[in-house]
Amino acid sequence: MNLIESVENQYVKSDIPDFGPGDVVKVNIRIREGQKERIQAYEGTVIRRAHGGLKETFTVRRVAFGAGSERTFPLHSPNVESIQVIRYGAVRRAKLYYLRERTGRSARVKERRR
Repeated sequence: MNLIESVENQYVKSDIPDFGPGDVVKVNIRIREGQKERIQAYEGTVIRRAHGGLKETFTVRRVAFGAGSERTFPLHSPNVESIQVIRYGAVRRAKLYYLRERTGRSARVKERRR
């Protein structure tokens, strides 16, 4: 193990649930506004997971009031309070960018039975 990996291993989180593209997750994020700090939830479908190790990120897509928004979170960030899997999705791709053009029933992802 080299020096960089030994330093990175100190910051890697161990309480991350098993999730992937197509799953619906609720991400609780720490938001700092001036001196105050609060937790805000962001719930949506995971459309990708990228990189690996300490630099791993995942992108969550959410549609609210007809407008879609995406947010990319660093997986091991201290600002990510918790990740909760709401529903597991059955998909056959690693990146679900095709959901960006779809709305309504065609944007649904089938549920995977566990």
